Parts: sequence; C-alpha cells; structure tokens
Amino acid sequence: MPPSPRKARNTSSTSAGWSVINASKRKRIGYVRVSSFDQNPERQLEQIQVDKVFTDKASGKDTRRPELERLLAFVREGDTVVVHSMDRLARNLDDLRRLVQGLTQRGVRIEFLKEHLTFTGEDSPMANLMLSVMGAFAEFERALIRERQREGIALAKQRGAYRGRKNPCRLSVLWQEEIPVV
Repeated sequence: MPPSPRKARNTSSTSAGWSVINASKRKRIGYVRVSSFDQNPERQLEQIQVDKVFTDKASGKDTRRPELERLLAFVREGDTVVVHSMDRLARNLDDLRRLVQGLTQRGVRIEFLKEHLTFTGEDSPMANLMLSVMGAFAEFERALIRERQREGIALAKQRGAYRGRKNPCRLSVLWQEEIPVV
C-alpha cells in the first residue's frame, strides 16, 4: 500500500522543515463489511463516534473491495481506522497483516473493537502475536464456513434439492422465448 501522492491533510510544516500532526484534523474513520445484503451494517459501529464510514457488502475472501479501496485512498497520517473485528477487515492472515502494516507504516492507527486491540506501527511483540493469532482464527473460521457449505450442498444434491446456479445464458433464451414479437 504506497502512501498517497497527495499532501497529508492533517500535517503542517514548521520553519525547520518538520511535519507536525494537527490533532484537530485527525479523523476517526469506520470500516464496515457485511457478507450479505440482509445483514445489518449499523450494528458493527453502534455507539462509536466516527467522522466517516466506508461500508462494503461483499465477501472478505480478498481485499479487492470498492469501499476498502476508497478508505485506503482517503486515510492520512494521524487518522484512526475503526473496525468492529479483524474478520471484518480480512479473512486471510496474509491480507490482514498486509493491511494493518500498510496502514500503520503510513502513520494511521487501526482499532479492532471486538478484540480490544489497537495497532500504531510501534507495536510490541505481544501485539504482533495477537494480530497473527486472531488473524489465523479468522482464516480458520472462513475455512470452516466453506467446509460446511460444501457439506450442505452435497446433502442437498443427495436429496435432489440442489441444482446449482441457474445458467444465465439459458435464462436469456427463456426470456426471449416469452417476449412476444410485435
């Protein structure tokens, strides 16, 4: 995650050339991710004050999510990213580490509310261990979800109740057959 080419919005230069973080311009930015459209994103940041929220309605299996990418472009040094839990940011340990390290290297703090963990870039070995352990649990949970899904599909196929996804090409043919030609 390279730093943004734009000047950080919350710094100013002194006559000595030092960058000083202006505390009044620091922002708390929330990141929310729900896996399906019927989940309620508001519960993830209930009673938490943030200046801006980015919400993705997508799987956490990879980091190519539109709102996550917008958040990464938006944050500046001195900001804090607030996330309900680590598995909302990433379900893969490598992705989680890469995101946390990329943000903290840019001077952005990241808080995980459920785990009561904050990362600043000046983290202790214990904090790094916790990131690895909790990230590994999120990855493990994703593997369990996929396994249960495969088992459920196999059982449904045995009962004849599962036929897979509808073929979109076949649907368009059906629709064309139903449309009267005028």
